[in-house]
Amino acid sequence: MRIGELARKAGVDVQTVRYYERAGLLEAPARTGSGYRAYGPQHLERLNFVRHCRSLDMPLAEIRRLIELSRDQRVSCEQVDALVRAHLERVRTKRIALQSLERQLATLSAQCASGHRVADCGILEELIHAAHGEACACHPGG
Repeated sequence: MRIGELARKAGVDVQTVRYYERAGLLEAPARTGSGYRAYGPQHLERLNFVRHCRSLDMPLAEIRRLIELSRDQRVSCEQVDALVRAHLERVRTKRIALQSLERQLATLSAQCASGHRVADCGILEELIHAAHGEACACHPGG
C-alpha cells in the first residue's frame, strides 16, 4: 500500500507517517520500481502501536525503547515494566501539577464579576499582580 492508504487506515496524516519514519519508529518501506514507498501490514501494525503509545502520552524515546525491547524475545519483561512504571510516576506527578493548575484557574475565575469592563477585570488584576510577585488586595492570601 502507498503512504496515503497507510495513513488513512491508521487515522493519521501522511506527514505523521513520514515523521515517524524519520524518528526511527517506523521502518523505511521498500520502494516500487517507480520509486513509490510500498508499505505492508507490518507498517500498519507498528503505526497503530506507536499511536496507542502516544495516546498513553509516552514520549517518542520511550516508544523507540519499547520497539527495541520487542525485537529481542530473550529480554526480560522487567525492562518493559520498569519503563512503564517510570512513565506512570511521571503521569502521577503531572496529574498533581494539573490539579494545582485547576485550583489556580478556579481561583482566577472566581475573581470575575461578570458585566464589568476589562479595566475592572479581577482576573486580569490578579494575573498582573502575580506577574509582579505581589499579593492582590482583591484576593486575600493571594
